[in-house]
Amino acid sequence: MASLLPFERMQRQILEKKKAKTSPKYGIVPSERATSQLLQYGIINIDKPKGPTSHQVSAYAQQILGITKAGHSGTLDPRVTGVLPIALGAATKVVQALLPAGKEYVCIMHLHKDVSEQSVREACALFVGRIRQMPPLKSAVKRQFRYRRVYYLDILEIKGRDVLFRVGCQAGTYIRVLCHDIGQKLGTGAHMAELRRTKAGPFDEATVHTLQDLQDAFWYFKNDHDESMLRKIIMPMEKAVDHLPKLWVLDSSVDSICHGASVKVPGVAKVETDIQIGELVAIMTLKGELVAFGQARMIPYDIIKAERGIAVSIDRVMMEPGTYPKLDRGQQPQQQDAEVSP
Repeated sequence: MASLLPFERMQRQILEKKKAKTSPKYGIVPSERATSQLLQYGIINIDKPKGPTSHQVSAYAQQILGITKAGHSGTLDPRVTGVLPIALGAATKVVQALLPAGKEYVCIMHLHKDVSEQSVREACALFVGRIRQMPPLKSAVKRQFRYRRVYYLDILEIKGRDVLFRVGCQAGTYIRVLCHDIGQKLGTGAHMAELRRTKAGPFDEATVHTLQDLQDAFWYFKNDHDESMLRKIIMPMEKAVDHLPKLWVLDSSVDSICHGASVKVPGVAKVETDIQIGELVAIMTLKGELVAFGQARMIPYDIIKAERGIAVSIDRVMMEPGTYPKLDRGQQPQQQDAEVSP
């Protein structure tokens, strides 16, 4: 069985609080958005090449698509290749939900002296679990020891002094430092020779595309009015929260959340299990649209049983106000929902 990041191992179930329908008059199923909408509410998974910075790759994508804003999730060094999710237009706010997500890398570590394979395997096994790291000199964070978690470290091949391994880790883990520390533990010294990111939260190499792919697809879209290639590359922004636990709200509750209101228990239609208080939660419509994300204030079973209270406090709103109708003052969410046609 392949090694998995924590969210990939999690098998949550859906608890239904109340049977509810969604009106076709408002909103839209994410996969049915027009291509012009995807250019403002979409996300692409670029195969970052060696050379440019993550910021430069994001700027290239923005220039190719002729949009005013794009933002990447999780910086990769210029020499590092691989999975780089880039959010487009108004979807750039969703990268905040991706930044803390687990990452996976494939790395070539070069040892500075000969050592037995058994010693290498034993040393690498010591770096699975909670580890302590000092960020490198060139880093965006303060240089002080901090703890990170390595979920798995699988050695794929050892050839001479080169060790090929796959590692799944908590966001903010420095693989360059990991290689150095393994070398210190072995007493041989070691450095990172090659690195490729293969997963960033829910994004992996299955959906990756090059900048050239993007440029070609956009040319066909603009010149031949063929959007098929572009729609294979641009995914709805909802893909960026696949790794988060979810809570679905009634149509009648959506607009107040779009204005920053907390998610209140009467407006909840269903919720996934295994959500801890303080955990980041994606707030969805019954059509599967991302409304917002925020911090859980109640556990799922309490949300199902309670008649009132705040289920989730909002950190970031993703949906434009007015997408769904405003709830009249004094009107109860469940009452309006009963009036909504399927």
